[in-house]
Amino acid sequence: MSVNLIFKIAAVGILVSVLSQVLKHSGREEQAFLTSLAGLLLVLFWIVPYIYELFESIQGLFSL
Repeated sequence: MSVNLIFKIAAVGILVSVLSQVLKHSGREEQAFLTSLAGLLLVLFWIVPYIYELFESIQGLFSL
């Protein structure tokens, strides 16, 4: 896992939180929720290959 990925996740988190707060204060709670959901899905798509690699490593470790 590279440090670049951590910075990208942090940037998405900051951007989503700012957009969510702006949308909530303007009375658009539905769009704020969808923005948060979109940010979560984006980060999950970035992290899923690393989780798969972790499970592969654990499976290889325990399959003596």
